[in-house]
Amino acid sequence: MTYTANSSRYSYNNFKRCGDSGLDLPQITLGLWHNFGGNKLISESKKMIFRAFDRGVTHFDLANNYGPPYGSAESNFGKLMATDLKKYRDELIISTKAGYDMWPGPYGEWGSKKYLTASLDQSLKRLKIDYVDIFYSHRFDPNTPLEETADALHRAVQQGKALYIGISSYSSNQTIKMNKLLKERGIKCLIHQPSYSMINRWIEKDLLKTLSKLNLGCIVFSPLAQGMLSEKYLNKIPANSRAKKNSSLDPKMITKNYKNKIINLKKIAKNRNQTISQMALAWVLRHKQVTSALIGARTLKQLDECLDSLNNLKFSKNELNSIDKYAKEENINLWATSSKN
Repeated sequence: MTYTANSSRYSYNNFKRCGDSGLDLPQITLGLWHNFGGNKLISESKKMIFRAFDRGVTHFDLANNYGPPYGSAESNFGKLMATDLKKYRDELIISTKAGYDMWPGPYGEWGSKKYLTASLDQSLKRLKIDYVDIFYSHRFDPNTPLEETADALHRAVQQGKALYIGISSYSSNQTIKMNKLLKERGIKCLIHQPSYSMINRWIEKDLLKTLSKLNLGCIVFSPLAQGMLSEKYLNKIPANSRAKKNSSLDPKMITKNYKNKIINLKKIAKNRNQTISQMALAWVLRHKQVTSALIGARTLKQLDECLDSLNNLKFSKNELNSIDKYAKEENINLWATSSKN
């Protein structure tokens, strides 16, 4: 049966302007890092994409190597773009990235013009679209001149393969440099995608101020710390969790100190009539610089829970002060190396 979008999908009015651009983004974006790969898109994942759009989520975030296997998340999403979502293309913001390992050899990762150009061409074929709305440099490359990376990003826009340019996990200093290089080439950096959550607060040091000064948008990824900002790990590590699979979340991170933080944050969230996850999403969105929170989901229930966080985005000073007692670093920033330069 062909999918037809909910006619009331824009009644949620959950959009926010991205920096000083003309682009609005939904405050919750669905990311396809996990649970959307494989040889075939499973039924639950397809339902999540449709449910997200039905609830006003117009932005879907991918990368070349999302899967597993690499490329399969783009391929699976591309099949939907060629069928059910085809008539809605102009209502969608589709982003992809290149920077991490994708194929063997010296041209299969990092920030060279060779890699970024080839990767975007491959992504467009898998996604079955003529252009992406946002193309990201997925990480800073310390061994390639930033000018070369900027050239490749500019080329993508010039050739009509990307409308906007973004960067991910860049330091404040490198963000300033990249923005300057892109402006010199006649385009502007639209958005920065850093990791950020209650237990990974590195962007508060100087990056948020930089983004505000440069008028760039910000979409934070891993705002739920890969599920650590939920109740799922309070008793034991669930069989179907990332920590159990030891994929991108080390089970050693589930410590007694961490659990104590979650127990106390749960009490604060309960007083707000929210779950911990909902409060964590509202908390990252409290910054005026943060345009959107990028979530992952495994089930429709998880997706709906996250989207319902938008029902209560305001915090009192007392709530923020209480949260700060427990919202402490947990040394979980897997992407710290990229942003140290």
